[in-house]
Amino acid sequence: MKKLLVFGVFVFAINATKAQQTTLYSFEKSIALPGDGGYDYLSIDEVNRHLFVSHGTSVNIIDLKTETPIGSIDNMKGVHGIAVVNEVNKGFITDGKGNAVVVFDLATFKTIKTIPLSLKGADGVIFDPYSKKVLAFCGDGNGVSVIDINELKETSTIALGGGPEFAVADGKGIVYNNIEDKNSLALIDTKTFSVLKSYPLAPCGGPTGVTLDAANQRIFTGCRENKGMSVVDINSGKIITTLPIGSGVDAVVYDVATKLIFCSNGDGTTTIIKQKSADEYSVVQTLVTQNRAKTMALDKATHKIYLSAPKFEMDGTTRKIIPGSFAVLVYKMN
Repeated sequence: MKKLLVFGVFVFAINATKAQQTTLYSFEKSIALPGDGGYDYLSIDEVNRHLFVSHGTSVNIIDLKTETPIGSIDNMKGVHGIAVVNEVNKGFITDGKGNAVVVFDLATFKTIKTIPLSLKGADGVIFDPYSKKVLAFCGDGNGVSVIDINELKETSTIALGGGPEFAVADGKGIVYNNIEDKNSLALIDTKTFSVLKSYPLAPCGGPTGVTLDAANQRIFTGCRENKGMSVVDINSGKIITTLPIGSGVDAVVYDVATKLIFCSNGDGTTTIIKQKSADEYSVVQTLVTQNRAKTMALDKATHKIYLSAPKFEMDGTTRKIIPGSFAVLVYKMN
């Protein structure tokens, strides 16, 4: 009887270990891209099935139907974010070093216009479907430049009182924007183009990536200083819970269909979190990716995630990009 009991416990332990090691996501392929410049945001045009990848002074374009490169948008000074606006068939690129937003045609990828900005350090950029405006978040200018998608010009600015990071729109007139150096979440009213209120995010420190669960009225924000992802009630600003993630988080995305949240981290991991209910969450996988693969896009159609990064080597105490190693890394659901 004792032997059977011991054997049963042993089998249970093996099965439990296997369950813990179950992987929801795994590496599928690497898509090589030319050039050795810096890199930042990725953005998907869901209508035309294109992935835009910021890369130095260019934006690389990948056809998601074939997962092959099909072109690039070039001759900028320092690319950061890309916003897709299908209703006017235009894309909007923040050229941080050029203090400008570059507009291009979503079909031909040809540059239409370069819009000068009055604020410096254009970084993140989103389209707000409520106001029909593009918002460019300017880190050095501590504010937002508001762009008219038809007139293709800056129409106003919004002071934020701190350095903005990622932002997300709810489609009803509120944009949620992480203010990294203030450890806060700014609620921007796009009816008046002003800051409605600000929520403190403690224990979150150094908030970067942010995404929205509109149905449950929850914001998910990635925090570098405490290596956590905080769940925020958007009505009260209350921190519901904070989960452990990897170090150096940048992007955070939410898959409404699978109830999975992804935090891409600079330490070569992506933390995958399962939403069980509006207030209950658990880490279900630490996906091993690649060092400094910290920006990401989610394809809602296939549930694949795309991360970009070059490979690095150390030259004494300096980390250097290995020439010709930049690629988009593709991870699929098992």
